[in-house]
Amino acid sequence: MPKTHSVMTRDVQTLHPKDTLQQAAQLMEQLDVGALPVCDAGRVVGMITDRDIAVRATAQGLAAGTSVDQVMSADVVCCQEDDDIDTLQQAMCDSQVRRVPIVDSDEKLVGIVSLCDLALRQSSNIDNVVREVSTPA
Repeated sequence: MPKTHSVMTRDVQTLHPKDTLQQAAQLMEQLDVGALPVCDAGRVVGMITDRDIAVRATAQGLAAGTSVDQVMSADVVCCQEDDDIDTLQQAMCDSQVRRVPIVDSDEKLVGIVSLCDLALRQSSNIDNVVREVSTPA
């Protein structure tokens, strides 16, 4: 069974919890991504998405200088780099998330896996994963 490390994107750019929403949006634009892990001392403490910025921040009138930790999702599902792909896919389905940070045995961020990564590198069951992730909770 293939392992998570075989499909993950390495060298992930991160934000610090006290970085601003403007910094988050600028980094997302620069990297052409829609989500970034938020880390403190290398450990994942949250995720922030472009949707978080639009719906949780802008729609509520929060300023661009608001810190990321005020808007990020703090309950982040992570997988280990040696987890089976099936474990990763099940975590995505159970949590209805499109991206999962990957951590090592010390809980330090080493990569990230998106639905796109799975579709490009591991096509088995991807249609079921997309369906489960996309079904309203």
